[in-house]
Amino acid sequence: MNVLFLFLQAVLLAVAAVFTGWHLLHILQLESYQLPGYKRSLFRNPVSTIAKPLVVGVVGLVTVLAGLPWPVCLLLTCGAAGALFYTYRRVKSKKPFKVTDRVKRLLAIHAGISFLLELVLLSLVPAAGYLLPGLEPLVLVLCALAAQPVEKRIADDFIEDAQRRLERMPDMIKIGITGSYGKTSTKFLLREILSIKYRVLATPSSFNTPMGVTRVIREQLMPTHQIFIAEMGARHVGDIRELCDLVHPQIGLITSVGPQHLDTFGTIDRIRDTKYELIEALPEGGTALFAKDGAICDELFERCPLIDKYQSDTLFHAEHIQCGPWGTRFTLVHNESGEQVACETRLLGEYAISNLLLCCTAASVLGMTMEEIARGIRLCHPIEHRLQLLDAGSGISIIDDAFNSNPSGASAALHVLRDFPGRRIIVTPGMVELGDREAELNHAFGKEMAGCADVVFLVGPKHCEPIAAGLREAGFPEANLVISRNLEESTRKLNSMMRAGDVILYENDLPDNYNEA
Repeated sequence: MNVLFLFLQAVLLAVAAVFTGWHLLHILQLESYQLPGYKRSLFRNPVSTIAKPLVVGVVGLVTVLAGLPWPVCLLLTCGAAGALFYTYRRVKSKKPFKVTDRVKRLLAIHAGISFLLELVLLSLVPAAGYLLPGLEPLVLVLCALAAQPVEKRIADDFIEDAQRRLERMPDMIKIGITGSYGKTSTKFLLREILSIKYRVLATPSSFNTPMGVTRVIREQLMPTHQIFIAEMGARHVGDIRELCDLVHPQIGLITSVGPQHLDTFGTIDRIRDTKYELIEALPEGGTALFAKDGAICDELFERCPLIDKYQSDTLFHAEHIQCGPWGTRFTLVHNESGEQVACETRLLGEYAISNLLLCCTAASVLGMTMEEIARGIRLCHPIEHRLQLLDAGSGISIIDDAFNSNPSGASAALHVLRDFPGRRIIVTPGMVELGDREAELNHAFGKEMAGCADVVFLVGPKHCEPIAAGLREAGFPEANLVISRNLEESTRKLNSMMRAGDVILYENDLPDNYNEA
């Protein structure tokens, strides 16, 4: 084979491979570049992730075996790859693919490895070279592995710089917050309350990984900040410890421990011990705060050896709780002095009050008065997509709880929905990342839903089978159960039946790597 033609084919087929794997690279990004999660996503929807790329390779293989001229083989293979790329680009993603610096580095490695593989295969077995773009699910794994040493070195440099910045502010109070759920909401509630007295920086949105927290420290931390609040997420044992090695918190809050990310942790015990890594990292004179849940958080409170440890009801409790379209009103009472203060917030439900009490305790430990705390509570509002009350107009209320549903949070959302007047409607695709218990917990979700909703829209027939079974077992009317293939179809059906007085709960919104084919 002419060397020039060989190089030309290798270049174009490498480009075809990159186009074929574009969707797979998006999935890898959604899985935080973790290969175990990437593998699970591949087999969750094999038609989109395995079969479609394979078609591109089969097209190339067949054209070569048919003896067609190489320009024709190249045109058909690259055309198939381009068509697949165009199809992926037209799909509207909930979390769009971001071409970050890391993605650019991975694309460069991907193109280079694909080019070298093409050179070898085209020289030895030309048909295999044309099949290679169809093997993108595997090739991308090879590229991700090749990129790991580079990414680790870059990450280490950034983390070391962030640590130096924190060390230059020894008087700043550092707070770590973790939990299976509720940690993001609690972080923002605590920020609002503490901001009445202190200059506070909290990690934005769900920036709860080492690189996310590092970025915030390097880009947003100023010498004037008095308190830094770091949310600490975990999908694997040791993740919290790694974050604590970066931040070195003096105060730690655990909001909850439950069956979240069971697909990576495997057992509740591992989740419990990983969350407790935050408490283990606190200094001897540190302060630990735990939610009062009558379960695992209570157990961790008893285990904690620190002198300064509190549960959410140790210093305060709430009385006269009233929930409605305005939000929640209650009286905050100090358990020892009996001092009381009236509070009002746009937050919904008693579950939110529990998180607020945890924040009030932290604020009191940091020297804030009850009046200051009450002023902070008035600033608190629902975090976007977390029991966020919206006015849809025409007398219709929407409760947006679409972010990352879990058993405890879903139950709390159902209780909020149950207390609203009018016709109660829920739209949900169910819960994910619950490992072997996913079907069981979604079935229980359906049973509880039956007593809280008048109309149920399930999104995704396959994944929602356990929910539908739970609804039917609880005697929910079949005529009021609507099952749709996707959210768009569900929205069209919902729009055709809404009327004044309806309240609609959107419970969870699955990420793109969970879409059914």
